[in-house]
Amino acid sequence: MDIYGLIGFPLKHSFSARFFTEKFAREGIEAEYLNFEIEDITELKKVILFHPSLRGLNVTIPYKEQVIPFLDALAPEAERIGAVNVIRVERTPGEMRPYRLTGYNTDCIGFRESLRPLLNRKIHTNALILGTGGASKAVAQALTEMQIAWRAVSRTAAEGRYSYDELTPEIISAHKLIVNASPVGTFPDTNRCPAIPYATLTPEHLLYDLVYNPEETLFLKKGKEAGAAICNGKEMLQLQARAAWEIWQTQG
Repeated sequence: MDIYGLIGFPLKHSFSARFFTEKFAREGIEAEYLNFEIEDITELKKVILFHPSLRGLNVTIPYKEQVIPFLDALAPEAERIGAVNVIRVERTPGEMRPYRLTGYNTDCIGFRESLRPLLNRKIHTNALILGTGGASKAVAQALTEMQIAWRAVSRTAAEGRYSYDELTPEIISAHKLIVNASPVGTFPDTNRCPAIPYATLTPEHLLYDLVYNPEETLFLKKGKEAGAAICNGKEMLQLQARAAWEIWQTQG
């Protein structure tokens, strides 16, 4: 039986495990999906070697960037983004290294295609990306492809990005699309949200949260209270998971 799985730490709640387990049952696919909660990315080798039927992996926080040095190759989009959320595992028996790992990024596809129908092209011309991790890189690439200007926001200021303390009403007004690409607000820490000036949001704003558990985070709730349009990351996850399955099935 083929095995697929997810690496990350911690894995409090796994969309991928539920999605693929239900898919396998529904479509009669003889496969199993496992969670591999590893405390260090160096444990990836053990995961690969101890599960010889493993054909593919999803990658989540905090390893989307850390995993890259452990891969044999990167697909062009993953190389452009600088982050990986899908790994294809090819077995190479008889060779010194009995497997080959190729990294892909389907987060960009999932975010782009889930965001597209929500946009007002006349209003959503500038975006703020909250967070600077692997997920934010995929968001940035998607926004660039859609010709939406963006600035990142992090806890500390740096060249080309804002700190949360620098977010003025004028900056919020100039950026009608705000994307939370950080894990802040994820279950069980549902009483937390990114520190933006919510009182300055308007009905022209669109707030998109990559977090999907809970379905309405505090970030989205505060946006809705201000009249803003809101969207969580559930459809993005579904789209990126379908793209991952296509990669595992059609490559090599």
